[in-house]
Formats: sequence, structure tokens, C-alpha cells
Amino acid sequence: MAAPTHLSLGDRGQRIGLRLITKVGSLPMLGNPDVRRTVESLLYRGSRSAFGTIEAIEAMEAASRRSFPSRAGRGDPARTAVAPARREFDLTPSDDQDLIRSAAAGLADDVIRPAAARADAERSVPGAVRRAAAELGLTLLGVPSELGGIAEERSAVTAALVLEELARGDLGIATALLAPAAVATALANYGSSTQQATYLPAFTSESVPARASLALMEQGPLFDPLSPTTTAAIRGSDLVINGAKSLVVGAADADLLIISALVDGAPRLVLVEAGTRGITVADDPAMGIRAACTGRIALDDAVVPAANLLGTSEDHLDAVRRARLAWSAAACGTAQAVLDQLIPYVTTREAFGEPIAHRQAVAFTVADIAIELAGLRLVVWRAASQLDQGKDAARLVAHARHLTARHAAQIGSHAVQLLGGHGFVKEFDNERWYRDLRGAGVLEGVLLT
Repeated sequence: MAAPTHLSLGDRGQRIGLRLITKVGSLPMLGNPDVRRTVESLLYRGSRSAFGTIEAIEAMEAASRRSFPSRAGRGDPARTAVAPARREFDLTPSDDQDLIRSAAAGLADDVIRPAAARADAERSVPGAVRRAAAELGLTLLGVPSELGGIAEERSAVTAALVLEELARGDLGIATALLAPAAVATALANYGSSTQQATYLPAFTSESVPARASLALMEQGPLFDPLSPTTTAAIRGSDLVINGAKSLVVGAADADLLIISALVDGAPRLVLVEAGTRGITVADDPAMGIRAACTGRIALDDAVVPAANLLGTSEDHLDAVRRARLAWSAAACGTAQAVLDQLIPYVTTREAFGEPIAHRQAVAFTVADIAIELAGLRLVVWRAASQLDQGKDAARLVAHARHLTARHAAQIGSHAVQLLGGHGFVKEFDNERWYRDLRGAGVLEGVLLT
């Protein structure tokens, strides 16, 4: 049921939180005391924000850029456990996954979708939307419970389900909201104990998580993320970084970046704080995902500690594959929004005295969209399941990437064609969805499953 139109976006976010309170008590994951404390903290933050304006809180937290004081880690880094292997391939979500997906769907329907057109036009996500997302704890999904998150096992399937629901609301807003979650997940998956102790609290302990982004994309034709032109030279205890990254989500406001660079000839991930000398940020507007406010980052002899190397070359490869799968999951969500709008339109829009869906060309095109979407979703879920079990999902990720590049934009284009003039104007959402789907099969980084 749609939220009443007189409610503000912030009020709608509160309603989602209240609905969750009635459901979480019996969830299996709350048997873990660390997870229970985190969930209780989230619920407290949500109730507290009802007594102050979102805009005032946002203004206070944006007044100064976050700093990341170095903290020593203890022992080995914490990692989420590998999901137990299943004898059969089962698409049924667990109780935990079903609740998380339901919460994401509520956020998409009640908060994201109503704000999408304005966010696209203004190239920014309203503060009320960010606050509602923060109250749901999106940045905690990939972080182990002992580090302040809610993950008991690594779950690319859960991430794919959440991505799909949020992108069904709007892909640009979903990208902006989940960019910090991708950074938090990368720190959890690849970071040392010191890196986790230094940076993760800004994503797990604050009422509004730090703004952060993965930066893998570079300008140029046929860009290969496994061979970035950005370089990081080791000089004593420092790294000196030179290069440029494009289409970086929220580049102007980011507190922390994870960039890809060649180090001794091998691709690696590097943690770079936004205030580092030698970094220049410029606006880099794109055709789609405009709400994500993409920018371009130039690094000219930017110096960071060598200890800021994140993970290994194998971890860099894993991040690229997960990022590509994440874009495919997001494309499923936006394509589902397209289909949900298209079916009632063609069955009620009449021409020559009958619904246009009675024309074979129209009916077959809608059927093709549904078939292509179902096929892409199945490949995405299978690839995510393989990742969760620690298996090699390279082939399935490649299949998902190919299907996204081939069919996502085609789905948007078919819908524009079937909607006629309505598909070309901003009164209908489809022209925005088409622009967003154009990028889902070609962009790198930003999101992680």
C-alpha cells in the first residue's frame, strides 16, 4: 500500500522503522548478542531522530569533513564466515533475508521513489532519504557483528536482494546510498585489523555513516579495471599516487575513497582520505545515475602511508567481480520497475477500440522483457550463491555482466517505445530508467555484493 501523500519523506522513513520493530524480535540472527546490540542501537537512533529535524542533523554533520584517527588493531582482522554449502540450489530467502529485503522494498516504495525525479534533476539525494537509509543500517550488511555490523556470514545473495529492491525505487539514489556500504564491505572483506579499527567505526558507530566511494573507473575507450593507468609508487613508508578516476560517486563530498592503482605492476586497492594533498575534484555529470552526483578525481603526487594498501591483488580481482555483479543486481531492480509500469499501461491503453496489449508485437515485446529479466535475475542469484560458498564464480559473473550489457538498455528502450510519447517525457519515470540502465552494463566499481 502506498504511503499517504501528506507524509514527508522523513515521516515515511520513520514508518518503515516502526514496522520493523514489530518484526525483528524473533529473527534467528538476533540470537547473536553483538547483532542484537547493533539492531537495538539502530532502533534507538531512529526514534531519537523523530525529535529533531533531519535537515539540522545533516547540517551539523556536514559542517566539517570527517577525520580518521589511526587506531591499532588487535590480532587478525575479523572476517565474515563463508556460508555453509547447500546440497541443492534453493532460491528461497531465509527469514533474515526476507526481513531485510522487505525493509529495502519499503524504503524504495515509500521514500526513494517519491524523491527520485527531484534527485535526478538536482543531482543530489535529499537529506531525508539519507537519514531513512541510515536508520535501516545499510552500511552494516557486509560488516561482521564483532566489528559493529550485522553480518554473521558473507552474503552476496542478501546484498543482491537489497540492491535489486533499492534500484527498483531509483538506481541513481540506490547507487549514492550504497556507495558507503561498498566501502565498509571492502574494509570488512580485505582490510587489516588496524584498517578496520581506524575506518570502520565511521560507518558503524555514527548516526549518519561517512560518505565514501570505490573509485575504479577511468576515462578512455575499452578501459580495463584490471589494468588501471593510475599508479602508486612505493617510496619508503609512503605511496605516491598519480592518475585520475572518473564517475566517482559523491566525489565532492566523500570523506574516504578506495581507489585502484598499479603497485609494482599489480592492480591493488588503496585507501585515500579525501583531505590528502594532491587530490583535485571536478564535476563529472553523467547521462544516468544523476542522483549519485558523479565527479572526477585527479591525483598528482598524492602521498598516503604504504599501510593504506588494502588487501592483495586477488582481493582487487574479487572486488571488480563483485562490483560487476552488483551492477547486474541493480539492473534487475530497475528493469523490474520498468516491467511493473509497462504491464498495466499496455493492458489499459487503447488504440482502435482495444488495449494495445492485444497486438502481437506489443505482447511479444513485453514477454521478451519479462523473459530477459528472469534470466538475468537467475544468473545473478546463482553467481551470488557461488560467491557466498567461497567457490569460483568468475564464469557466472561474466555471464551476468554480458546479459546486463546486452539486455538492460534494450529493456529500457523497448519500454520507451511502447509508452510512445509518455516514454520520452519526464512526467513518466521511464526516460530516467532508460538512462540509468544504459550505464549498468558498462560502469565499474561503486557497488559491491
